[in-house]
Amino acid sequence: MPLSISMQDVVKISPCEYSEALAREQFIDPAIHQLWPFMPRIAGPAFTVKCGKGDHLSLHAAIYRASPGDVIVVEADADFASTGGNVCAIAQQRGVVAMIIDGLVRDIGEIRDLQFPVYARGVFPVPAAKEIIYPFNQAIQCGGVVVNAGDIIVADEDGIAVIPKAQLNEVYAAGKARTDKDAAMDLIQWEKQHSQKIASKLAELGFAD
Repeated sequence: MPLSISMQDVVKISPCEYSEALAREQFIDPAIHQLWPFMPRIAGPAFTVKCGKGDHLSLHAAIYRASPGDVIVVEADADFASTGGNVCAIAQQRGVVAMIIDGLVRDIGEIRDLQFPVYARGVFPVPAAKEIIYPFNQAIQCGGVVVNAGDIIVADEDGIAVIPKAQLNEVYAAGKARTDKDAAMDLIQWEKQHSQKIASKLAELGFAD
């Protein structure tokens, strides 16, 4: 990550604004969503984890290997819960920012009480097993996106952006430019430029009321 851009800078920009420079394919399936209300926006480098079918050993081991500030991103089995309250509590204590899980969790009440950000497909009470381990920080699939170790994750209630680490400079610059542009306009100004843009597009398409 470029030293000139901190996670404090990155997290100020919404995934909506990062869409200025990211293709649709860099946004995780919206079925993977916030599991408790009013989560703060999070950002951090991805620590990638792959779990075996019916298994969650890799994720349970990852909480002791991820670095403070990391977002644990998991390719999991969606038939069983991959994590619960105690695992999330330990991850939080060790400085993990959040978990993004292409699968399920349990103990959502405990996770909500912790205020630990978790994005997943849903909640299910039955846990997976602990029999299979995969190498950490390999390329994984999460919600239809290929996520590599160190890619920058930005997530909030609008969705989850995966910024390839090599593209952070340009993506951040585009997102910040859009944020600054919108902040500089009030609704009256925004409506004026928006209505002109729409009228121009309709005229280009030959549309008449």
